[in-house]
Amino acid sequence: MLTNRQLQILQVIIDDFIATAQPVGSRQIAKKEGMTFSAATIRNEMADLEELGFLEKTHTSSGRVPSEKGYRFYVDHLLKPQVITTQDIKTIQSLFQDRMLETEQVIRKSADILSDLTTYTSIILGPDVQLHKVKQFSIVPLTADSAVAIIVTDNGHVENRLISVPKSYSPSDIEKVVNILNERLVGVPLEQLQYKLEQEAAAVIKQHLGTYDGLLSSIFDINKYQGEGKIYYGGKTKMLNQPEFHDLNKVRMLMELMEKTSQIQSIFPLNETGIHIRIGSENHHLAMEDCSVITASYSVGEELKGSIAIIGPTRMDYKRVVSILDFMSSGLSSQFKRKI
Repeated sequence: MLTNRQLQILQVIIDDFIATAQPVGSRQIAKKEGMTFSAATIRNEMADLEELGFLEKTHTSSGRVPSEKGYRFYVDHLLKPQVITTQDIKTIQSLFQDRMLETEQVIRKSADILSDLTTYTSIILGPDVQLHKVKQFSIVPLTADSAVAIIVTDNGHVENRLISVPKSYSPSDIEKVVNILNERLVGVPLEQLQYKLEQEAAAVIKQHLGTYDGLLSSIFDINKYQGEGKIYYGGKTKMLNQPEFHDLNKVRMLMELMEKTSQIQSIFPLNETGIHIRIGSENHHLAMEDCSVITASYSVGEELKGSIAIIGPTRMDYKRVVSILDFMSSGLSSQFKRKI
């Protein structure tokens, strides 16, 4: 168990290193306001904290830097999220003022805003598209033999498909098709559309119009729907601005990781709510051994969930990121609840 003095010194070292990316020395700590210990006493405590594994000594300075164990202790026991600023609140809330934005647009803009506010890379995992349920169908004629079929889901997601219209179909016939689709298929998850179309709607369309001709099979081809939540990035290259990532090999490994959907999805906790912080080796990826990942979830209606992640160096400003991420996740959940 650390003493109060060690706790105070550890917090000062981590806060200073987060702010400056420079090793912290005993004389620097002794000059802090409210610090009543001598530089010699602080130096001894720093040596003890190093021996306990909370600090590390660099080769280029007499100062110390936090170890992964030190960051974990800081996050678990010393971290107090900042009060989110009025300006941050205004920036995030501006996203939710445009009621016309579709779910995908809101998520995409959220990723950019999070990256701008934190100066780190943001990743937002959208909910599984196939689990969305149909809310409305419409078909908009373009020419005599083509049209756009539009599917709107219960959370505002929109799917568009260009379809061919049989020459025998009149505008009133297309209207009948739309009515049949809305009567038979509203409330059906996207993953079941092809089956439901073939088992129910196709027969009714043929009964009323005398022909079906595979009119809508291309719309409901399940292989065209993404089976996993879409991934949206904000500030994908902002890690390049961090001194820890001036090593081109580290950057290359991290960029390659971000191109692999399945591996990026693995950084998100499964079926968990609240804020989660993983530091360095806890991410189980060599490319992220110098990174911390802070995640939060958001709701899209009662059943669907998405996730948000902020990726930064282990020297991340945890206090600021946690407060912003918490506010954004709550805002997204409220926004999507209003949309449904």
